[in-house]
Amino acid sequence: MKQVTQLDFSGQKIFAGIDVHKKSWKVNIRSEQMELKTFSQNPSAEELSAYLKRNYPLADYHVVYEAGFCGFFHQRKFNEAGINCIVVNPADVPTTGKEKQRKSDLVDCRKLGQALSKGQLTGIFIPGIEQQDDRDIIRTYNQMVKDQTRYKNRIRGWLNFQGITFGESESRYWSNVFTRWLKELSLNPSARTALDLKLQGYQQARDMVLAATRQVRILSKQERYKKRITLIRTIPGVGEITALWFVTEVGDVNRFKSLDALCDYVGLVPNTHSTGDKEKVSGLTRRANHQLREKLIEASWTAIRTDPAMTMAFNDYCKRMKKNNAIIRIAKKILNRIRYVMKNEAPYVIAVVQ
Repeated sequence: MKQVTQLDFSGQKIFAGIDVHKKSWKVNIRSEQMELKTFSQNPSAEELSAYLKRNYPLADYHVVYEAGFCGFFHQRKFNEAGINCIVVNPADVPTTGKEKQRKSDLVDCRKLGQALSKGQLTGIFIPGIEQQDDRDIIRTYNQMVKDQTRYKNRIRGWLNFQGITFGESESRYWSNVFTRWLKELSLNPSARTALDLKLQGYQQARDMVLAATRQVRILSKQERYKKRITLIRTIPGVGEITALWFVTEVGDVNRFKSLDALCDYVGLVPNTHSTGDKEKVSGLTRRANHQLREKLIEASWTAIRTDPAMTMAFNDYCKRMKKNNAIIRIAKKILNRIRYVMKNEAPYVIAVVQ
């Protein structure tokens, strides 16, 4: 009778780098010493988990893929199967010049597998499902607001193109009087149709904004956010939307070891390039949570008008830099205040600059 040898990879690490796509995955399998195999498979975490356990039983499995269209669904499936999986920012994956020039799915998955086996990759923060879904509500609200603004700009641009003068104050607030005036303009049939279509699009976008706003208000009243939002709103300039945006995007502020780490996540740090004795600073970093940064800067413009301490700080900054640079410094102070009230679970005391 032929004896069958039972495979046992206990104490060994097996790494898998995945280049994810909608229709297929390219997977690179490696051990700590060498590359083992590269193959294509269906886009399924369950299928890859079964393959690893069948071919390398009892090993310590480590899997990585880049953040993108598929979100964190597959990462959760791997974890459910008892496989350690991280999701990385594509910009954090070490890449050679040759790999940039000869990019392919094969190159990408090998690059991920190799970097993971060498311990060169750090995963990004994975929110819980509840936080992720709550985050989607506030992001959808922001998308609706932008869609509404696009329709407003299209109508303003069309009026200018047609040589039709209109009140800037009325078009800024889009009062009922202004929209009624648009509907009653005397135009030739084709122009009337074109404007009516734009107005219909604007009205639909406006209705969507109102519906999204109601859902945001409901979300902000939920018990899991109510206390934190109340604390954050004690800071002058920070409204309900900005507070909800912060708690859904950041989650637990204690995961950031310092204010600098939090500023880096938000994107309130400069984009620098240093070589030798030369250093070039070119505005804010492109790597940022752009929507949260935008909300904090908006809150800063309000804070310098409502909080004397911020007014004083802003005026001091303006003596040595442009206003747009000064407001970034104020945004950092706002962020520091938010971090303070969140860590200490205490309301902010007005007129004290942190």
